Amino acid sequence: MRVLVTGSSGHLGEALVRSLRALGHEVAGLDAAASPFTNCVGSITDRACVKRAASNVQAIFHTATLHKPHLATHNRQDFVDTNITGTLTLLEEAVTAGVAVFIFTSTTSAFGDALSPPPGASAVWVTEELTPIPKNLYGVSKVAAENLCQAFHRNEGLACIVLRTSRFFPEEDDSRLVRETYADPNVKVNEYLYRRVDLEDVVSAHLLAARCAGRLGFRRYIISATTPFSPHDMAAVRSDAPSVVHGYVPEYEAEYARRGWKMVPGIDRVYVNQRARDELGWQPRYDFRLLINRLRAGEETRSELALLIGSKGYHGTRFTAGPYPVKNPV
Repeated sequence: MRVLVTGSSGHLGEALVRSLRALGHEVAGLDAAASPFTNCVGSITDRACVKRAASNVQAIFHTATLHKPHLATHNRQDFVDTNITGTLTLLEEAVTAGVAVFIFTSTTSAFGDALSPPPGASAVWVTEELTPIPKNLYGVSKVAAENLCQAFHRNEGLACIVLRTSRFFPEEDDSRLVRETYADPNVKVNEYLYRRVDLEDVVSAHLLAARCAGRLGFRRYIISATTPFSPHDMAAVRSDAPSVVHGYVPEYEAEYARRGWKMVPGIDRVYVNQRARDELGWQPRYDFRLLINRLRAGEETRSELALLIGSKGYHGTRFTAGPYPVKNPV
């Protein structure tokens, strides 16, 4: 099968190109930046470029995007042009080219302020039924692009699957307080309890979504590591996360103590991947319990694919105050 991957020079894009080629697919990579995994150098806002890239393609994996870290370095129109108009252009050319499947990489950031419970409230049990309340233009643009996918399924018959992925980037946290309080590996292992996923599992979810898209038509899925928690834990996990984690994975405490790590005192949201596991047959490998077992055995916590892709960053410039500047314009 011939497939198109947008954002093929990026973190997820390269991982998808590598994985699809290993499975024997013919892959066209489209990205504004040149790389060994991009044979169509150009913008998704350039219709002529998109038309060429989509020619004779059966499936499109659309990962190209401006991310949250770009809020401080790009203007509002850039987000509209890339994340909304670029997605529209891809969808239109997909229909024209007779593409059968369109997989859109979205983000759990789309939920925005719906992820922030008021003081004293339980943590949010985040399923696909939660209504997004985007808090910046990144979230707004991703929700708008998701809705375009839904409209093209409804009106054009294009099978579109939206994957709202949680954190899988290897860069340090943008919060100075977090960086000063926790070692970076400690931060990431903690997040597997509620808002992180390994790159290998993200790729497998995309491949399964493409396989199931014709049967499903249009669906949205949360793609995050399987949490050990249940809905009944949400009050306790907000106020005393270490005690709740101890009830599920008690061996974490000795390993954390050995490394001088800390568990977060409270968790405000928990991403739930049940629908993706039920409907796609997705079986993510990397979760908190596995990582604790690997740490105890002295093994690497990241997948081989994540290690191979490494860190690409978001900007060509280094910033003194952190991995990237933080700004949340409307």
